[in-house]
Amino acid sequence: MGSWGNCDFGELEELQRRLRQLQGAGMDRFYREASKELAARLLALVIPKTPVRKYKRGSGKKGGTLRRGWTARTEAEAAGGRGTGTSGAKAYANALPISHQGNTYTVEVINPVHYASYVELGHRKRGGRGWVQGKYFLTISEEELRTLAPRVVEQKLQRYLREVFRG
Repeated sequence: MGSWGNCDFGELEELQRRLRQLQGAGMDRFYREASKELAARLLALVIPKTPVRKYKRGSGKKGGTLRRGWTARTEAEAAGGRGTGTSGAKAYANALPISHQGNTYTVEVINPVHYASYVELGHRKRGGRGWVQGKYFLTISEEELRTLAPRVVEQKLQRYLREVFRG
């Protein structure tokens, strides 16, 4: 009977090992990192769009509480000027908790300032005499992120796959 030759399955076994790595905890880590990057991108879009109220000189009031609120844990931190601002948005997003249920990963990006929704969506004037239009800074930023997200996730996935298959 004839000989079929020798075959080394080492490379196929290595490929199989790397594919298992993709299916396991590696993909969970990828999804969590992608979620945090999208949260950071949303913050980078929404913070500059968030309106800052201008006060008269000498009034003793300081604007920007709503803007600082995006990276503050509480409204008091935002009012006291302790929000990390645009520069710290990525660090803040990395610290946000991610929940995972089924096939969904969720990151909540909130502004703890109590009047944030009124500025976003609009509100009645005092005494009910008229309406102040909303600024829709978050809504606009979310729409911009929806257009960016597929490209961002695809680039991140390509980098991750290169990392896994290069070994």
